[in-house]
Formats: sequence, C-alpha cells, structure tokens
Amino acid sequence: MSSRKAATVRIRLITFGVLLLALILIVRLYYLQIIRHEHFLAEGQSQYIHSVDKLYDRGSIYFTTKNGESIAAATVQSGYVLALNPTRITEPEQLFNALQPYVKFSHDEFVEKATLPKRVYIEIATQLNEDEAKHIESLELSGVELYRQRWRYYPAGPLGARVIGFVGFVGGDVKEQQVGRYGLERQYENTLQRGESGLSVNFFAELFTNLGQLVGAGREDEGDGNIITTIEPTVERLLQSELTKVHERWQSKITGGIIINPKTGAIYALDVVPTFDPNNRATTTVETFRNPLIEDVYEMGSIIKALTMAAGLDSGAVTPNTTYQDNGYLELDTWKIHNYDKKGRGLVDMQTVLSKSLNTGVAFVVKTMGKDKFGDYFRRLQLGSESGVDLPGEIPGLTSNLSSPRSIEYATASYGQGIALTPIATVRALAALGNGGTLITPHVVEKIEYQDGTTKDKLYPKGERVWSEETSEEITRMLVRVVDEALRNGQVKLPGHSVAAKTGTAQLTKPEGGYYDDRFLHSFFGYFPAYDPEFLVFLYTEDPQGVTYASETLTDTFMDITKFLINYYNVPPDR
Repeated sequence: MSSRKAATVRIRLITFGVLLLALILIVRLYYLQIIRHEHFLAEGQSQYIHSVDKLYDRGSIYFTTKNGESIAAATVQSGYVLALNPTRITEPEQLFNALQPYVKFSHDEFVEKATLPKRVYIEIATQLNEDEAKHIESLELSGVELYRQRWRYYPAGPLGARVIGFVGFVGGDVKEQQVGRYGLERQYENTLQRGESGLSVNFFAELFTNLGQLVGAGREDEGDGNIITTIEPTVERLLQSELTKVHERWQSKITGGIIINPKTGAIYALDVVPTFDPNNRATTTVETFRNPLIEDVYEMGSIIKALTMAAGLDSGAVTPNTTYQDNGYLELDTWKIHNYDKKGRGLVDMQTVLSKSLNTGVAFVVKTMGKDKFGDYFRRLQLGSESGVDLPGEIPGLTSNLSSPRSIEYATASYGQGIALTPIATVRALAALGNGGTLITPHVVEKIEYQDGTTKDKLYPKGERVWSEETSEEITRMLVRVVDEALRNGQVKLPGHSVAAKTGTAQLTKPEGGYYDDRFLHSFFGYFPAYDPEFLVFLYTEDPQGVTYASETLTDTFMDITKFLINYYNVPPDR
C-alpha cells in the first residue's frame, strides 16, 4: 500500500471515529436533557434553599414639580422575604411569639406551616424593610431565613393613582408575569417592562452574589426607559384634597377634576374620588380602579352653552348684543323645553343668556345659525371622538343626536343634554374657547428617559382650528363677565386677575330612559388669565345630596383652586 493510500485510510478512520463520538454525545445529551430532564431538574432544585423565579425590575414613573424636579411616583423597592425551613424548627410556639409582629397568620396557621414535614422553604412574610430584617436577623432564630426581594412601590400612595395605575399578575396567577394593569403602567408597558432573570440562591450562590447577578441578568432592551409626566405633585395633592372636601360634604357618588394647560394640553393634575392606594389594593373594588374621566360619558349640562355661543358668534348668527324674546319655554317638534327655573325674562341679549344660563337662549342661537351648521361646529370639536390622551381605556362620546332630522335634538344638545361626553373630551373642547380656537391633545407624559442615556421629548399634534381668534376673544370676554357680574352676584370676582368660567347642572338619566327630577350632575369649568390662559380647571360631582345647582357645590372649590394656582405659580395680575 502506498503512503498516500495509507494516509487516506487513516484520515477516514479518524473522521469516522469523530462522527461516532459526536453521535454518542448527541444521544447522551438527548437522554440527559430530554428523557431525564424532569428528574435532574427536581434533584438540582432540591439542593437549593430558595429559588427566585423572577428577579423583578421595571422602569420608573416620575411626577414633575413646577421647577422641573422629578419626583418618583412609581419605582422598584428593595426589601426581604421572610421564610421558614421546618426541618430546622424545634420550638414552633416560641418562634411564633418572636415573629408575630411580622406575620399575618393566626397561631394555628403558623404552627401548621412551621411543622410541615419534608419542606425546606415556606414564605410567611414579604416586603419587609431593612430595619425589620435586621431585627429578625439579630434574634438568631433557627429555621428562619431572609432573602432579598424587589417589588413595585408607589411612594406617593393614592396621589395620582388613576394616572399612574399599578402592576399586577395576569389572571391573578402568582406564577405569571406582572404587567401594567391601569394608567400609565398599562399605557407604557412596553417602555417600563424589563427583562427578568431567574436566580437560584443557596449557600454557594451567596458566596458569588455579584457573579450570579452578572450571569443571570438578561440584556436590557434598548427601548427600556423611565416615564416623566406633566403631573405636578403639589397641584395634584391640592386637587385631590379639594375634590375630597366636595365629595364628603355633599355625599356625592363620584367627584372628579382636571387641571390642564389649555394651550399645550399638558395635564398638571387629574383625579377622581373615592380613590385608592396602589400599594394596598386588597379591599379595593375593580370599579374603583377605572378612570371615569376617560372611560365614562356624562350629559354635561350648561357648561356646553359656552361652546354653543362660540359657534353662534363664529358663524355670524349672533353677537353679544343680539336679543330675543325669552318666554321661559320653547316648543319644538311637539316637545317643550324650559329654562332651569321655567321663568321668562322678556327681551334679553346673548350676554344674559350666558350669565343667567338660559336654555331658550342657546336654543335660539341654534335656530338662528341653523341646525346643520351647529352640528358641523360640534363635530369639528370632536365631542364624539377620543381625545388622544395618553391613558388607556378612553371611549368616544355619544353624539348621534347631532345627526337627527329633528330640531329638538339640536336644541337640547345646545345646553348639554341628549349628548354624552367624556370629561377629557369636554376639556379638550373647552380649551378651544380660550386658546385662540384650536383643539389640543391632552396628555400626561412629557418625555421618556431611556436606559442608554438618551431622552425623547413626547410631541403631540395640534388639532384643527374650530373658530377664529376673534371668536375666542369674544367668548372669553363674555365668560369673564359671567364671573365678574353673575357668579354669586360678582362676589367671587378677583380684582387683579381675569377669570372666564361657567357652571353646569344636568339631570341624570334613568337606566330605563328619561331623566330623574332630583338627581343631577354638577360641572364647572374656568380658565385664567382669561385672555392668555395658562390654566383650565374642570370639576364635576355626580348626584350630590341636598343641593340642586353647581354654583352651590363647586364655585368655592373652583375659586380656591384658582387662587392657589395664581399664588403657587406667581401668575402676574392682568388687570
């Protein structure tokens, strides 16, 4: 055999040997990793004291103070899990006495858990802080172990809860991943969520904690970031306090409010009471988690008259000095509508219509401009559409009456009955009264700060023009006179600052149709400084007890908030 042929044979033998060895290894690996996987997994896990399936991490959400400082609204808190190893416990009674301040179990439940056979790990308390853990450690209790843990924490508690939302387990299964369930936690889930890693901890792993974290940590998504909101914590706290006062005094079903910049759409405060603490939701109903400012619709009542009057002014149908004969009622399509007090006031002008809140007056505006043109203005205000606010669950308004062939539907819509709107869409429309006539995009997020160090400012589209700047100035002038002359007979007028505002009282609808005679929705809006507004305040309270008109329930609250904002932001006098 030649040397070349011998070399070829050797190469083939070596190649065959390598392939055979590889095949043996593949079969062995298949046997170990597939066939015997469950056996070896159980055997390996039995060597560990505690297995942390998910090392929790999540982006933060921040409030923003008037000075631009970020204040944590949602973050990750570090602490400890308290666990028992029953195989090392000899005196369960004494152990219960020592740990009683930290556990929620009864004596019998504790003893049962502490004496379970063949168990080496039973959690009895979570979310212990550093001081609590140090105290327990100092007791040197046999069979007691402490493990580090992280969880979602809301430092401000109930403050802005409906804006921030919370995280929860999907379907209530503790083995599932935690995700944002409401508010910004849900809206920005893809930005806030982080990669989670498994990390088993035993005696040997504790010796190499840092290495274990490096090995276990997943690569961060370059899109991971923190949310910076427009919510000003002091303003949010004030709004919540004022809403609570109204709610408790009048025993309302629900009370809410929004404070927004009517030129930019930035929301400084948004709240509804009763509210909840996202750190402690055990006794809170699912209904309380919802945000009625975004997810519910209401017939808003007389605050809508300001929009009707603006449409009449812009169309040229009326001027502030236009007059009509007010008989106290009006008949349309065999229906009769009345003023709130069923009284006529004779020959009155359009300023009186707003100042006295006359239903027949705004119905006259609609009749003069024509129902089709009126309907067109309200469609341009997008009252039946979503506002685009960056919070989840928003629904459109119910404005089908604006497509009716009957005149009565347009007349009732002119004073805020027969059409149902979300508060946030109402606020967007009301902002156009004072900002020069354009729609805004309400929003609560200012920017996102990403983990790679970059920052993205959130940009929001400016909506279409609904009416002219001249119309905006004219309707503002009329609403300022409402405050200066008509609201509490001018007693709440601010001598140094112009304020444009309007109250609203609407009958609540019955489930079976029609309206209650003794149940009302009270609303109130206003903006200031009137001719260059920085703030618009919207308030409402549903079914207040023992009172009929919004001027009685919400005037003082609105003025108190207005005075606070003027002082807090050092708003200079404009008159």
